[in-house]
Amino acid sequence: MTAPLTPLQRYLGGYPPNLLAQVQPLIDAGKLGENLLKRYPERHGVQSDKALYDHVMALKQARMRSSEPVSKVAYDNKLKVIQHALGTHTAVSRVQGGKLKAKREIRVASLFKAMPPEFLQMIVVHELAHLKEKDHDKAFYQLCCHLEPRYHQYEFDLRLWLVAQDIGQIQAA
Repeated sequence: MTAPLTPLQRYLGGYPPNLLAQVQPLIDAGKLGENLLKRYPERHGVQSDKALYDHVMALKQARMRSSEPVSKVAYDNKLKVIQHALGTHTAVSRVQGGKLKAKREIRVASLFKAMPPEFLQMIVVHELAHLKEKDHDKAFYQLCCHLEPRYHQYEFDLRLWLVAQDIGQIQAA
């Protein structure tokens, strides 16, 4: 029987050991949450599905006009961080008038309602990038960085935030 994953392994398992070794002392000293709250003190105001839709569409219009249209954007209470991703993108296909039509949907985990705006931006960029790039490959991450130059830093810090929540150093909303 294998031991359960620690929060550090669960959220940062793919990162190099030397980077994890830099995080561990902050966890041990009880300072990880404090450091993150200093770096990201604000929470965004995008609280409703309509506000989220408007937020996503504004970014899409500004940076990805030629990408496929998005028909629905919503927060999703059913998305769990470990079992699923932090957000999803789907293409719902339907036959309409003898033609196959696909509607794109973006769902964002509800935990993002109480997050710093940078983390919401990171997940929105991630899901929008999937409109053009399906796989998590080099082209996908290049597009993410084009849409949000600090994408990788925000993703890493979000993972640290989730560790801090898991160990009780940041309170989940």
